[in-house]
Amino acid sequence: MKNIYFTIFLLLNALGISAQQLKLSGTVKDADGEPVPFASIYIKSTTKGTSANVDGVYGLALDKGTYTIVYRAIGYKSKELNVTVNAIHTENVVLTAEAYSLTGVIIDGNAEDPAYEIIRQAIKQRKFHLTEVKEFNTKVYIKGVQKLVGAPKKFFGRDIQKTLDLDTNRKGILYLSESTSSFAFQQPDKIHEEMVSSKVAGRNNAFSFNKASDLMVNFYQNILLENTLSSRGFVSPIADNAMSFYRYKLLGVTSDAGATINKIQVIPRREHDPVFRGVIYIQDESWHIVDADVYLSKNSGVNLIDTLKISQQFLKVGNTYMPSNVNFQFNGNVLGFKFEGYYVGVYSNYNIHPEFPKGYFTGEILKITKAVTKKDSLFWLNNRPIPLTAEESRDYVRKDSVAALKTSKKYLDSIERVNNKFGIAKLLVSGYTINNRFEKKSLSFDPILKALIYNTVEGFAINYGVTYLKNLEDRKYYSIRPEARYGFASKEFTANLTANYYYDPVKRANISVSGGSGIYDLNPLGTMTLLANSVNSLLFETNFIKFYKKEFVNIGTTRELFNGLQVSIVADLSRNSTLVNNTSFKIRDVKNKEFTSNNPFSPDVETPLFPNYTALTLSGALTYTFNQQYITRPDGKFYQESKYPTLMLNYRKGINGILNSSVDYDIVNFSILQDRISAGLWGYFSFIAGAGKFFNNDNVYYPDFKHFRGNSALFVKPELRRFLFLDFYQFSTKQQYIEAHIEHNFSGLFSSKIPLVRKGKFEEIVGASYLTQPDKRDYKEFYFGLQRLIFRATYGFAYDGNKRVEHGFKLSYGF
Repeated sequence: MKNIYFTIFLLLNALGISAQQLKLSGTVKDADGEPVPFASIYIKSTTKGTSANVDGVYGLALDKGTYTIVYRAIGYKSKELNVTVNAIHTENVVLTAEAYSLTGVIIDGNAEDPAYEIIRQAIKQRKFHLTEVKEFNTKVYIKGVQKLVGAPKKFFGRDIQKTLDLDTNRKGILYLSESTSSFAFQQPDKIHEEMVSSKVAGRNNAFSFNKASDLMVNFYQNILLENTLSSRGFVSPIADNAMSFYRYKLLGVTSDAGATINKIQVIPRREHDPVFRGVIYIQDESWHIVDADVYLSKNSGVNLIDTLKISQQFLKVGNTYMPSNVNFQFNGNVLGFKFEGYYVGVYSNYNIHPEFPKGYFTGEILKITKAVTKKDSLFWLNNRPIPLTAEESRDYVRKDSVAALKTSKKYLDSIERVNNKFGIAKLLVSGYTINNRFEKKSLSFDPILKALIYNTVEGFAINYGVTYLKNLEDRKYYSIRPEARYGFASKEFTANLTANYYYDPVKRANISVSGGSGIYDLNPLGTMTLLANSVNSLLFETNFIKFYKKEFVNIGTTRELFNGLQVSIVADLSRNSTLVNNTSFKIRDVKNKEFTSNNPFSPDVETPLFPNYTALTLSGALTYTFNQQYITRPDGKFYQESKYPTLMLNYRKGINGILNSSVDYDIVNFSILQDRISAGLWGYFSFIAGAGKFFNNDNVYYPDFKHFRGNSALFVKPELRRFLFLDFYQFSTKQQYIEAHIEHNFSGLFSSKIPLVRKGKFEEIVGASYLTQPDKRDYKEFYFGLQRLIFRATYGFAYDGNKRVEHGFKLSYGF
């Protein structure tokens, strides 16, 4: 019975049967009988159309009537057919290769190729064409397919065929999704998209990651695809400075609908420049790009994949041309996993003179509602412009059937029995989690090895926690985490409990409560990890972290007030106590090296840094990002990386005389920051600058000072705010300060030109940091280095005023 249903499903899909509209369907092939993938099919003089699939099969929903249908594809002569549709109608079309002739074009062997003058005219019109259409809206269909075409049998001991649900040759579709949406654009960069439907194979309630704006590749821009496959982006063939990056060759001229079309090959001047290769088609007189068939390769500087092919077909709308079919095809090989796939977007029903209501464009660039995943098979048969291939149809049927099984309690229980099986090695190294997916809850035990630490205050210690997590609807959740810590040398036991409730994902709102006791770093911004401090103490006789004890209770909440503005408030009552070293044990005794005391200002003698005291503090923070863009889904609000700065305002008050609190201070600080500011082919830079002041410091103890992210070790956390050479503790202040950091990443601008070095795809970085405060005036750092993925090596210099005080290498890894 299931096989019969499957056969009927494929037959209906292939024939395009619709209960509400008739369908024109068929195939598009070339003169040799080979499919023409992703050919455009549309009604003449309209923007209503569709695209063939990768096998050349197409389907276009139509009402009864007579139409002139246009078939076109890059490199082929367009074809028009008069079609009368009053029943299911099939038209199998053959497209012949376009004959691009050089007849009449004079090319002197010693003269410049005619393509150069055409490109000059296109460059002259670039800015006009970039803003020619002030605004528009359109309907968009997107399909994405990612396939594995080769893989190792096992990876880290896991059977790849079973893990990724592949066939016996370890091949198969990893991800298949479709979506339809309404997309609106207004110059210069305002967008708004509302998803109408979404379908992901094997995940009936999942939202696809398809986004129409991701397929917007506009060759009228100078630089394309920045911060995607490359930090620098890629130079357009008609950029203002394109002549410095490309050579051009006129391959031929043809006529289409009375217009002269020039076929021009674009060729890199240098093998490893960030440029495209391929062919563009430019119309005479208007100098519009009317088609593009180009690609990027490893030599162009793409990351993660080997090749990305971009094909664009355009449709005449009024006096301009708009994309009708955009296709991204890619392939690559990572650690023996060979993959390929494509994303295709079909644009139809353009309106280039819409009347958007006031306030239509906000920070919301994509809106997804619960209804988008509720469309049935009939809806997709009627509204899917690109027919599924047989492989894609089978993938939907198989994965959707399996998905129904995998959501059953019986199946989930069987999976949990396997995954929840206890193992000593698991508990030691990665932690042990008991999952109950049916009830959406879990209990996670920290890895024991990570919990074992050493420092000179506690000696060998264990810092262990367990986390209970309960997931609710729409990404709401609450968690409870008890944590205990015991030092064998100090014989100090501390324990605390933290509860967090994330109650409104759309408003990014949560409330948290915690209480108990703990051992904490004197610098709350953190010096290094407990593991790193343990290694340095045991092997290098260097105890970087200085500790104190805190007994506390606090409550905090955070919530978005309006788009881009986040507020948080925390009330904290604590009893803070100094600690001293209780052991000097080390595995390796370093000559002429001794542990320092737990007081960073008195390294040779254990003296209290501050008296034991009680503090009641109230703090608040406002964070605002200009023009913050976001995606709204039923399960939350998701901020996108902003092109504009973020402002942060913080206030903290130490309240005196209530609940035995002895502190009395007020501090305000302000900062501005922005990440990844584009510098075109010169890469990007990031910066943060801030200033603050204690307006009242009548009674403020060291743990409540303003602290800075310093570093005294060879390995440093890769944070923009972190100094490379500033002491962890010495220059915290209870007065005023100014701090600034800036870093530029050249993204391979120079290293890509060095033959042996370019293979490493290194990114050059330079940076500087600045701090001034009453005890550390005019402190500066400068550094330079190389970065590759999560690893970086730098060499830096530190200056007090004009005096160099330190220099050396620093290494880091992580994000």
